[in-house]
Amino acid sequence: MSEINTNQSFVADGSQQNKNYLLPLTAMTTLFFLWGFITVLNDVLIPRLKGVFDLTYTEAMLVQFCFFGAYFIVSLPAGMLVKKMGYKNGVLTGLVVASVGCMLFYPAVVVHEYWLFLGALFVLAAGITVLQVSANPYVVALGPEKTASSRLNLAQALNSLGTTVGPYVGGILFFGTAGTLAANAATAESVKVPYLMLAAALLTIAVVFAFFKLPVIAEHTEEQDCKAKGHSLKEAPHLMMGVVGIFCYVGAEVSIGSFLVNYFGEEHIAGLEEHAAASLIAYYWGGAMVGRFIGSAALQKIAPSKALFFNAMMVIALLLVTIFTEGDLALYSVLAIGLFNSIMFPTIFSVAIEGLGSLTSKGSGWLCLAIVGGALVPLVQGVVADTVNIQQSFFVPVICYGFIAWYGLNVVRLADSWKQRIG
Repeated sequence: MSEINTNQSFVADGSQQNKNYLLPLTAMTTLFFLWGFITVLNDVLIPRLKGVFDLTYTEAMLVQFCFFGAYFIVSLPAGMLVKKMGYKNGVLTGLVVASVGCMLFYPAVVVHEYWLFLGALFVLAAGITVLQVSANPYVVALGPEKTASSRLNLAQALNSLGTTVGPYVGGILFFGTAGTLAANAATAESVKVPYLMLAAALLTIAVVFAFFKLPVIAEHTEEQDCKAKGHSLKEAPHLMMGVVGIFCYVGAEVSIGSFLVNYFGEEHIAGLEEHAAASLIAYYWGGAMVGRFIGSAALQKIAPSKALFFNAMMVIALLLVTIFTEGDLALYSVLAIGLFNSIMFPTIFSVAIEGLGSLTSKGSGWLCLAIVGGALVPLVQGVVADTVNIQQSFFVPVICYGFIAWYGLNVVRLADSWKQRIG
């Protein structure tokens, strides 16, 4: 693995540094909102394209496969880009590439080929990957290490605001109202304008960031951090298991969101039309937003490992209710999962890189690679949905959350073994 050197370090102490970093932290959180909005549009795009191209669930999940597969392919090159060009230019590059991906939806609609939509999504996701590789470790670095989990939860809350607004806006733009749905049911025409608008927004934000000055965070070097010198990331079990945890979490979260519209359309669940079902996804992601704001405050007092275990067990319970019940109970149970999903990504990310010292940037890169779970887990669930049924397919994310619960129980022990190893 090549090292992702983001020229970052943890700030040693509190208040004065946080005051100085308030503006750059605020600026970076706007990016979290942006990619949250864009990413969640996939949940609405999937049923749109499924209907237009008469796809199976497995074929429809190729949307997420191509989008999140970009994380696996692009993360390391993105890291090298950020290493060479710095945060600011990395952000600008990510915004421009993402805007190009949005523009590619126009020819995809004109030609009316599914593979062109998948290609456009890959390019869009490549841009988002560059933003992710830059922003997550940078936000962690903008303050004391002990509050890193709280700080990243706050930034991710803005991400969740984007994912809350996205389904509602996307449902209106892609499906219209019940009265207009039938008119364009056989085409993807409704997809064209929203993505062109996103392209314009991305380029506008890029111009703003071009004139914005981001502070340079002092780098953790081998000379400054003798403890980690000579050690390998493979010796850090809390990181290695954290990589699996990120894979499971992103995979499960994306997979659940991807199936909600079709799930709510099942007669024994809610029997909703696509445009109505799409609007309900906002409650799933809105729960995550509320939970992250709560988590940002709570994690200053509650151990992140305990919070992670509790939330994972609550999600497992809600998924089992979703699988074995019908009607409103099944519907509200799956929507409530968002609330307990809330703290998982930022908490896993921050505890996984704790104590890595000069290896922090490289470890952050490994965690970004694990976002590929969003490509693979939905595909697996799609196969199960086609083979058995959509309701039983939710056993796939149950397995994922089972691992996350285990990680929450054991991460402190795993981190302590690393600290003992490096002395």
